[in-house]
Amino acid sequence: MQNSPEKDSSRKFQSGNLILVGMMGSGKTTMGRILAKHLDKEFVDSDEEIQHRTGVTIPHIFDVEGESGFRQRETAALEALVGRDNLVLATGGGAVLSDENRTMMRQNGIVIYLKAGVHDLWLRTRNDRNRPLLQTGNVHARLAELLFQRDALYQQVADIVMPTGRQSVHALMLRLVSEIENYRKNNQ
Repeated sequence: MQNSPEKDSSRKFQSGNLILVGMMGSGKTTMGRILAKHLDKEFVDSDEEIQHRTGVTIPHIFDVEGESGFRQRETAALEALVGRDNLVLATGGGAVLSDENRTMMRQNGIVIYLKAGVHDLWLRTRNDRNRPLLQTGNVHARLAELLFQRDALYQQVADIVMPTGRQSVHALMLRLVSEIENYRKNNQ
């Protein structure tokens, strides 16, 4: 997906896309749905798109193809999705691991990092059996390790960093809408 630099920077804003990144359990899907509804945009979850394309669950893909096979499918799905317009896109927690993915996200929308602390992530994901990377004896330690590995990548790709904290989803969404408006005004 190679575009000229001028086209890249204009597409970022002209697409109308908002791309949510962050750890599993950071609220990307929940926030994405409410944000899309509020802004009259289409919501897409990249993991749901991968499952739709393959007809199997994410854990099944990990079992059969391993993480590398899943990551290849994730890049293909992301490439198709960021080419669309007026989306709120919730990406998988590991989508930022690929340079190619980070470039695609930055070129095709405003990237928002929903930043949550390890304890909040643990509270939201500790009983979830559909997250292959968390099928371990110590979910809290695994989340801390993943956040340590990925935080700099989330920060690198993000145009806006939004701490999720403990406020209501609606209050967070309104703060985020304000941040998006400010970002557009200052960077377009």
